[in-house]
Amino acid sequence: MRRPLRERLAAAPITWGVCEVPGWGYQLTPDEVLSDMAALGFTHTEFGSVGFLPADGRELRAVLARHGLSLLGGFVAVVLHDRDRFEAEMARVAAVVDQMASAGGTWFVSCPVYDHDDWQRPELDNSQWNHMFRGFAEIDGITAGSGMKHAFHPHVGSLVQDDVETRAVLEHTGTQLVLDTAHLTLGGSDPAALVASHADRIGLVHLKDVDPDVAVRLRSGEVTLMQAVQQGLFPPLGDGSVPLAEIISALEHARPELWYVLEQDAALSGPDAADVERLRRGVVKSLSFVQEFDAVR
Repeated sequence: MRRPLRERLAAAPITWGVCEVPGWGYQLTPDEVLSDMAALGFTHTEFGSVGFLPADGRELRAVLARHGLSLLGGFVAVVLHDRDRFEAEMARVAAVVDQMASAGGTWFVSCPVYDHDDWQRPELDNSQWNHMFRGFAEIDGITAGSGMKHAFHPHVGSLVQDDVETRAVLEHTGTQLVLDTAHLTLGGSDPAALVASHADRIGLVHLKDVDPDVAVRLRSGEVTLMQAVQQGLFPPLGDGSVPLAEIISALEHARPELWYVLEQDAALSGPDAADVERLRRGVVKSLSFVQEFDAVR
């Protein structure tokens, strides 16, 4: 029997404004974020930005357990195209994988970026692309050796953003895909089409919606990604333009065992309790969307 989607839905610290993108606003404390997740009924969470949670895996497991939570995995920006940095980057990846694995995590989510402190998008040559493909394969091996799984995450501002880039990684690697319903949409991909063509390659789903008006401003360069997020780029599920019910229905038909992560990326300007409560109300509304979907299945 299919487990309800709500039972396979994890939280993500980015929903509470915790993000690894340089300069990404005010960061809440782990206790503030984890206690709110637990109060909303989540049983699993993603890792959050490196440094947000304890570096020691056993300590991390204990911190999560105090809130009744388990680790699903985490999003990690990686530099894979640069041959000169490859060895050091793989050592860094191995250390984070070990940390997540010792804390009970399952998914290592990679996002290829130009530099950890500079998410620009220069045009890569063929050798750099091939090196990136090699990097994905290397991470596949590192994660498998620790009993974890690896999936790559197309993301606005990263080196894999648009549909051509996403499909290139799918074609040239065996790495699984994080189907992020919003970032794929913003990058020009059709998430429903990817479900139809590559259902067997989807390892994890990041659920979020897109406000089409804010998306226009982002694509035109009128606002940055963080500014767009602050303007409501990712509204509660069902309030935007992404055909989420269609996508989830197709996923549940093809891959009913998949885990989902609720992501409503937020960027806080400061420790304003009203802003935090607004975020929480958005999560509650998204959970209602998920529960309604389960009710009609």
